[in-house]
Formats: sequence, C-alpha cells, structure tokens
Amino acid sequence: MLKRLPHGLKGSLVMAFIILSTMIHFPVFLIGGVLKFLLPLRPFQVVLARILEQSAWSWIRVNGWLLDAFNAPEIHVSGLDNLNREGWYLVTCNHQTWSDILIVQKILAGKAPFLKFFLKQELIWVPLIGIGWWALDFPFMKRYSRAEIEKNPALKGKDLETTRKACEKFKHIPVSVFNFMEGTRFTPEKHAKQQSPYQHLLKPKAGGAAFVLGAMGEELDTMINLTIYYPYTVPGFWNFINGRIREVHVVAEVAPIPARYRNRDYANDEQYRNEFQQWVGELWSEKDALLEQLGKDHKKRQL
Repeated sequence: MLKRLPHGLKGSLVMAFIILSTMIHFPVFLIGGVLKFLLPLRPFQVVLARILEQSAWSWIRVNGWLLDAFNAPEIHVSGLDNLNREGWYLVTCNHQTWSDILIVQKILAGKAPFLKFFLKQELIWVPLIGIGWWALDFPFMKRYSRAEIEKNPALKGKDLETTRKACEKFKHIPVSVFNFMEGTRFTPEKHAKQQSPYQHLLKPKAGGAAFVLGAMGEELDTMINLTIYYPYTVPGFWNFINGRIREVHVVAEVAPIPARYRNRDYANDEQYRNEFQQWVGELWSEKDALLEQLGKDHKKRQL
C-alpha cells in the first residue's frame, strides 16, 4: 500500500520519518559526545564509542527500513562475502550522487564495522546530524587554498595532521574508513573540465587514502572496492527517497592492500607517491571498464 502512494507524498513521508528518527537518536549522540569530551580516558572512550556506534547503526537501520517500506529499489550486490565486523577496512567507491552513501551504508550494515568518512569542516553545523558526526569521531577537514598557504605557510600539512589525529582514534575500535577518491560527484561538466582519461569516472585523488594507510597500515590491511551502477538514471537524493529509482547494481571487490602501500610517507617519499598513484590509477581503469561492461549488459537485457 505504501509503495502505491504518489512519489511526492512518499518522499515527504520518508523525509519526515527520517527527521523524527534523527531527533529520537540525537540525545544519545549529544550526551555521549559530551561525556567523551569531558572524560578523555581511553577505556571509557572505547566503551562510549561502542555505545554510540550501536545507536548510529540503529538510526541507519530505521532509515533503511523506511526506504524499503516506501520504495524498495532492487539493489543487486555481488562480492561482499566473508567480511568481519571486528576487522578494519578501507572502503572506496565511485561517486555520482549523495544516494551513494545511503546505498553503501545499507549493503554494509551488519557485515562490516561502522563507516566513518572525512567531512568538510562546515558540515559540523548541519542541524542534529553534525553533532552526531562529531560524537562518532568523524574527522572534519578544513581545506586551505594555495593562496592561503602561501600567505601562511604554517597551514601546510594541516590536513595530514587532522588525518593522523583521527586515525589514532580509529586504531582502538574496528572501523571502515570510507573515502570517495574522486573527491566530488561525477558530472559530465566536471568530467570534461578535468579531461579525465576515464569514460565514467573523474580522476582519483590518491592522497587521502595514502595518508590513512600511512597512519593505520598496521590495522587497515583490506580494501572494499565498491562500484555502483544505476541502469536507468542517476538519482538525486530526493528522487531516491521518493521512489523514482528502480534498480541499483553494486559490485564489490574485497582484497588485501599490498604491504608496500601501507605505513609509508606519501607527503615526503616521491617514489612511494608515484607508486601509490599508479596503483590507484590501475584500480580506476578496472572500475571504468567494469562500469562500461555493466552498461553493455544492461542494454542487452533491454533487447
């Protein structure tokens, strides 16, 4: 019955219930975040982090249930076998829409540790959710322009410092560190402006992942490489929650991260920097070819 409602009404109801769910979970994040700030004792912090992550998983599951109840898009997933909820993972994915995050959270829920990703500093002011991200130790990054760094050289390397501080916290509880290597959502305009060598992807930015592996190479030894393909149209967030998406395909590759790419200094080791960029480029070439094949397979199914 709910799935037969008009798209606009479904989207409005889903959004309203997500806001209600957020408000219900918010007090846990606020109290837990304040306690972590006031009592920076390691054992206490670890226990609180576990409690907060369980609350966050509850919020994600409620949101997933709402999407299923009102929309139920078909999400076809392959390759997500033998994950360990007590392991450490680097997760990457192609990025086309904010709906990607909802899909990744949904397919990894209950299979992998809680997802944490790097956020722009301004997002801490997002009502309710910003406090939740802060309480859950999501790292907030402030990007400085080249002009700002030239004016104040002390700003150089601040992003690396933030990454290292975040990773210190990540070492004490299993985590999935999520990184959109493209850095921004794919659009034809961005693709053309970059003169990207890939058909379906923007150029990857290897530095963020390399900094994380440099700081957490002992723990972070496995990559979950996700490729999301939308057969009909890439849905904006509103179209996703109002049911205008019918089908999604996600292909996952879970593989060890070679030791030569971990525990090294990306900022100061030029040879390593070149090797890492080449490795990421190869991953992106394979992902681009996979997206092309998924598109061809979809066209064949339509014949």
